[in-house]
Amino acid sequence: MDFKSAQGAKWNGGALSYVALTYCVGWWLLLSSSSFFVWLLGSIILAHSLIIAAYLIHECAHNSIFKGNSDNAFLGGLLGWICGSCYGEYEDIRYKHFRHHVDNDDVVWFDYEEFFSNHPVAYKITRWLESLLIPAHDLIMHFIMMFSSFIIPERSSQRFRNSLILLCRGCIFSIILVASPTALGGYILGYLFMISVLRFMDSLQHDYPYHLTLFDENTQPPNKGDATWEQEHTFSNVISWKYTWPNWLVLNFGFHNAHHARPTAPWYTLPKLHREEFGEDAKQIIPLLPQLIIYWKYRRYRIFHDAPNLTSVEGKEFLLAAQKGQVTGGNAASFLTAF
Repeated sequence: MDFKSAQGAKWNGGALSYVALTYCVGWWLLLSSSSFFVWLLGSIILAHSLIIAAYLIHECAHNSIFKGNSDNAFLGGLLGWICGSCYGEYEDIRYKHFRHHVDNDDVVWFDYEEFFSNHPVAYKITRWLESLLIPAHDLIMHFIMMFSSFIIPERSSQRFRNSLILLCRGCIFSIILVASPTALGGYILGYLFMISVLRFMDSLQHDYPYHLTLFDENTQPPNKGDATWEQEHTFSNVISWKYTWPNWLVLNFGFHNAHHARPTAPWYTLPKLHREEFGEDAKQIIPLLPQLIIYWKYRRYRIFHDAPNLTSVEGKEFLLAAQKGQVTGGNAASFLTAF
């Protein structure tokens, strides 16, 4: 496996080493913890390992780590075992994300609005759990991911592979449960934290509506190839504008306009690329404080975007409203759930 560049070897090699180290340290702390503090520390460290692994899968999907596409695919599949996205095929993730960029659209299979409309009890429970900051909507998506070949007809050919992975991971977690229930609890907490971070970062990056065209390649997306429209409906929700290093916590994923301007640009180049493409004006980004306000204030309204006293806005108006903390944001949109 050859890295794309010497700089890539440094940054991506460092990120991969970090994932391996923190994953092992996190599990070691969880399995050997004798105090709540050590247990919680292990869970947080493990959670961040999963987060970086997930964002490296995103890099693999854009073939930005290694020179060979097959090497990127192999690494993406391997990282999927770490962050729990391995139940389906890696190509499913890459394909859906590729469609997102090429079509300038949110192409999906699962119509969650129809699901919640048809299952009001499930919606009430989900909304209540969301009010407690438990990512229930995302857990439904991850449940579908685990059993995708049995739920999605177009993925039925993957049932044997899907079953083997369920059996394998089920045995592993059963062993951990018997050996140390508290360690398994720490992993579950870390996994929930990973899901929460991923959806927090995803929730404001587009105001795209979703369309049920994932398996329909004959439909012509209305904004395909329109780079101007794409940028007007893409938003950068950085952790810090003044300092670069806090954004490393999510591999600069918040510099989303730069990513859409040049999708193959590796993560460590995005802050510089953003300033080259869009200038030094912080008015082009959504600061962290309104992001946090939106995440807390509208946590019960992100499914149907039905928060009272908020009007639907798009494009530049969405950016201005988001900067004031006056949009609900999206929910359960993740490159890990490829449907």
